[in-house]
Amino acid sequence: MRVALYHNDQERSLAIVEELKKELKENGLTLDDENPNLVISVGGDGTLLGAFHEYIGKSEDIRFVGLHTGHLGFYTDWLGDEVKELVQSLVHDKGEKVSYPLLKLTTRQSDGSEKSYLALNEATIKQPIGTLVADIFLGDHLFEGFRGDGVAIATPTGSTAYNKANGGAIIHPTLPAIQMSEIASINNRIFRTLGSPLVVPTGQKITVKPYHDSFLITCDQLEILAENVVSVTFEVAEQKINFASYRHLDFWHRVQQAFISDSE
Repeated sequence: MRVALYHNDQERSLAIVEELKKELKENGLTLDDENPNLVISVGGDGTLLGAFHEYIGKSEDIRFVGLHTGHLGFYTDWLGDEVKELVQSLVHDKGEKVSYPLLKLTTRQSDGSEKSYLALNEATIKQPIGTLVADIFLGDHLFEGFRGDGVAIATPTGSTAYNKANGGAIIHPTLPAIQMSEIASINNRIFRTLGSPLVVPTGQKITVKPYHDSFLITCDQLEILAENVVSVTFEVAEQKINFASYRHLDFWHRVQQAFISDSE
């Protein structure tokens, strides 16, 4: 097994990384940040998002493990005082994994060129100053004209983040779908949107065509100033993210801990 360590720069995380290096070496596991088949993220959910964007394009077989330096997050199964237990799970690894869907977004320029990105959590389209005006298509069908602050498109695992704040539903990550929610839409006698979150399955695309020369796209932690972009298309990606499933916690258990109460 070739293991990469991805971490933030907090003092506790750096100390845990040194402990991990020692335990991995003592148990005969190889450290390889360039060509790993397993990535351990040390930090929080934001750190794991960074690890995802660093390594997801290198191999479809890479698995991720999250070690949290605080409380358990949505993407982290291990705590900072469980380094030895985590390494022992790697020693007895049999390749188990849990796979979750990703979001693919594709920008199309006025010259016809395209560029694609992957998101683990969510993507948004916003007009930082003023109102975003855009046509929204489902497939090739014009669905609605949108006016408001923007729209957010989330994966099932990302449905607990910005999407939830927008009134979106929480979707179990085994369901291959994406969800669009509106950010402060304008609805009156003249302008009208659906006003409800929209869930679409694999094989169906959501395309947003803004009436602006420039606007802002976010893709997880990445910010893209879109200039001369005529459309942005969202769909369930063919590729998935793989988590090592040694003790991958139940999704609804995570939701309960995060939003309702701690549970045994």
